[in-house]
Amino acid sequence: MAKDTRFASVSNEVGALKRVLVHSPDSGLGKVVPSKAQDWLFEDIVHLDTIRRGEYDYYTKILLWFLDPAKIKGQAGEIDDPATRRSFYKPGSPGFFASDKVIELQWLLQEILEEPPIKMKLVASVCAVENCSFQVQQDLMERSPVELARLFISGTNDDKEMLFAPIPNFIFTRDIGIIINQHLLLNKPAKKARTREALLVKYIVFYHPLFASLVENIIELPDTSHHFLLPRDGDDRKVSLEGGDIMVVSKDHVLIGISERTSTEAAHLAIHALFSRNVVKKITVVKIPKKRDYMHIDTVFTQVKKNVWVMLGNFSKKALRKEDADPVQRILEGKKDDTKIRITQFRKKDLDNPVYFDSLEDLLADISRNDLGCEGKIKFIYSGNNEFPFDAREQWTDSCNVLALKEGVVLGYDRNDKTAKAFENAGFSVIRCQDLLDAFESGEKNTTDIGDCLVLMPSAELSRARGGFHCMSMPLFREDI
Repeated sequence: MAKDTRFASVSNEVGALKRVLVHSPDSGLGKVVPSKAQDWLFEDIVHLDTIRRGEYDYYTKILLWFLDPAKIKGQAGEIDDPATRRSFYKPGSPGFFASDKVIELQWLLQEILEEPPIKMKLVASVCAVENCSFQVQQDLMERSPVELARLFISGTNDDKEMLFAPIPNFIFTRDIGIIINQHLLLNKPAKKARTREALLVKYIVFYHPLFASLVENIIELPDTSHHFLLPRDGDDRKVSLEGGDIMVVSKDHVLIGISERTSTEAAHLAIHALFSRNVVKKITVVKIPKKRDYMHIDTVFTQVKKNVWVMLGNFSKKALRKEDADPVQRILEGKKDDTKIRITQFRKKDLDNPVYFDSLEDLLADISRNDLGCEGKIKFIYSGNNEFPFDAREQWTDSCNVLALKEGVVLGYDRNDKTAKAFENAGFSVIRCQDLLDAFESGEKNTTDIGDCLVLMPSAELSRARGGFHCMSMPLFREDI
């Protein structure tokens, strides 16, 4: 794979997506048992064939049509043929799509394992993390790179024996690292269940030639001094940072969430790291309630266009002001600090004088106007069309977690009916994924024709994993806007 000197650059959330890191659901997802589902950060067990064939494979197809159409154009029959279809999606298979635009993590992992010194180091590192016996470590060294990459991710070898726990969250590539301009901020997962995936990604970005141009610009956050003496849970002095809490809204401005998964200390360290390297000039910290309902800031809001955002109405001005409440209720509920969102903006040139925002809408409107140069009205599309209980139900199934393929064209789940209606009310067309794929294949449409559109993706099983398409993507290159 040739080195691309412009391999990675992300300075916004909605410019045309040109290169993205993904991971297709692997066999480990099919081995999550009910008693371990929440330990492994899933809300339920999923049906593997449905989540692959009936859902995620459509995501892969859509990404290829927009980012690397030569890999998929004219191949619909072969890709959908039951006898050959899995080969197209499976790294290590002769028919694997092997795109350098829609990049599969497992493919990169097996490529670095071709190098004996890297293989030896990584096998030793994984075995140390998983507390394996010396004999298992020796046996792993005998395996091929393809077998070993599959085993490290799924936990299962070719004999169907499970050697490790699966890492089912590997499909959420947003959480492993974030490209900010030409820098890569590596994340530090909050939960033990994600330790191995963080280790694998670290080896990939430091050793795969694709990332060679980035190595000098990789930022790793240190642990707090004496972190090993801190309490196990609930201490903000611990350093945990996940990509769902980072948004690059302009070349000079990054948002960092403090949430269930990203700690105050991690935000503190990230701010100093980004400012000291002159990566950005402005960082806004968005502190949301530490609730499983929200998890990351990208479950509460994401960007659709320069002047359009989708968000949860719970954090709207109206909700914060309790406009529908009587005076006694408004005063009493206003005392509950744990339900509020807190927004603080730091500027590199004047750290001692932060700017505060009263509501999420105020912040997002400020970004649209002052960072992105928008004039006129800023639009907000609300989860569930801001109707209770659909707002909360659909936010839970990631109505606010959309991925922009280009400005105004976003992917969302088909189960969020009321949110789709809210998109229509805001002037967007709504199209089902299969209809769009058929139109591409027939030549009726091409990707340049599509604008201001919500593409509805199948979601019955994917939504059980509590992550949308924003979560299932790590943008490596976006066009400037």
